[in-house]
Amino acid sequence: MNKLGQTPSQTVGPYFAYGLTPEQYKFDHKSLATPVLLDANKNTQDLIILRGKVYDLHGEAVDDAMIEIWQVDQKGEFQTKPHQGFFSIGRMGTGTIEGNWFEFTTCIPAAEKPGQAPTIHMIVFMRGLLSHVYTRVYFEEFKELNQEDPYLKLVAEERRNTLITKKVQDSPVKIYEFNLHMQGEKETVFFDY
Repeated sequence: MNKLGQTPSQTVGPYFAYGLTPEQYKFDHKSLATPVLLDANKNTQDLIILRGKVYDLHGEAVDDAMIEIWQVDQKGEFQTKPHQGFFSIGRMGTGTIEGNWFEFTTCIPAAEKPGQAPTIHMIVFMRGLLSHVYTRVYFEEFKELNQEDPYLKLVAEERRNTLITKKVQDSPVKIYEFNLHMQGEKETVFFDY
């Protein structure tokens, strides 16, 4: 029996809006993953907004990237079927909010394992990338946990700030801003998985 090889990675192409984020771009079929991971009608106490922009080498906000996030819930579990108003996967294109923002409605996750800090996994798909890139989003208020996180420790200390989201609003809803810089002096740290 012949062993089949892995399908090679491909760029996101011109059809991601139709196939991966159709509702955001006003197509008439449902998205498998949306930017809303936490249902605000079921849980307002823990709700946060994670927003940001994707910047190119010239500091211009990219209008055709797609961001995908994965995270555990507040109990440290991945929910791949909507469960009590939470779903662990979200997707959003950067071309649907004025100013080219991405914006996710979610919660601060629990740590996935002991010794790790709460984190959100983020994948970036966009033109010019031969393959998507992975990064992690950490929260500034977990300073001690961040210092002990085994993945964050892999990153040079002077570059760790590219992985830490900043709270820009505390009420009525907590809003965190996490900007991705694809190249240049502020380049975000990306991981091999």
